[in-house]
Amino acid sequence: MASSDLPGITNDARPYEPAKGPSLRRITAGAIKRRKGNAPVPMVTAYDTPFAQFAEEAGIDWILVGDSLGNVVLGYDETTPVTMEQMLHHTAAVTRGTSRAHIVADMPFGSYQVSDEEAVRNAIRFIKEGGAQSVKLEGGVYEAQRVRAIARVGIPVVGHIGVTPQTAGLGPGYKKRTHRDRLLEDALAVQDAGAYAIVLEVVDGEIARELTDKLSILTIGIGSGGACDAQVLVMHDLLGMYPHSPPFAKRFAEIGQAATQALRDYASSVRERSFPNA
Repeated sequence: MASSDLPGITNDARPYEPAKGPSLRRITAGAIKRRKGNAPVPMVTAYDTPFAQFAEEAGIDWILVGDSLGNVVLGYDETTPVTMEQMLHHTAAVTRGTSRAHIVADMPFGSYQVSDEEAVRNAIRFIKEGGAQSVKLEGGVYEAQRVRAIARVGIPVVGHIGVTPQTAGLGPGYKKRTHRDRLLEDALAVQDAGAYAIVLEVVDGEIARELTDKLSILTIGIGSGGACDAQVLVMHDLLGMYPHSPPFAKRFAEIGQAATQALRDYASSVRERSFPNA
């Protein structure tokens, strides 16, 4: 069975096993790539089964299990401490919560930088153990060789340039990227290496528009204006569940406030003995 057809895994204790009975065919990387030039594609992060279900039920069929897990779920200040085991655990949970969506697993810092062999080995783990259909890794020219190695074994790859959170501290941080020639070189290198899509994070809007026009693969914008082929947001940012959302992340709800109020009402009910009642 091709990696793009994996329907998920059955439990935490063992890797992916094919579903019994009628197969559930997931959306392939090729089908997503063919959406370029059509209506913009929504993408969202998810880290567990319930929110993956919510996303799929909302009609979002491209889900990223981001290493932003470190910030919004695990309480880290940055993404670099996130491990392969943590990413595999949460990727499997998202896979189990969906049946049709294409799941992209973020390769954490240290899982692909050492060698082509290690990058391929870890990418295969995301497919076999996490049930993902493709993987994402950060970097342009310098990581194009890793993209090529993973794509060569048949695993679809999403690139990521502009602000790269795993190594943002080594450069200008989270400032908007405006070096057109460098961004174009990075984007073309990732495309030529075999990626089917590329994230443009906090890239100047006009440069993002030019890259979208020049590339044959999909561009996924985050803080890079509205001209990209797709847009991605962190689930906790758009739902108002994370207090440190970046300025470009629109909050479409305030779930955090609603949850706090519900918990406050519950605590008061217990203290007042109005819950449970007779």
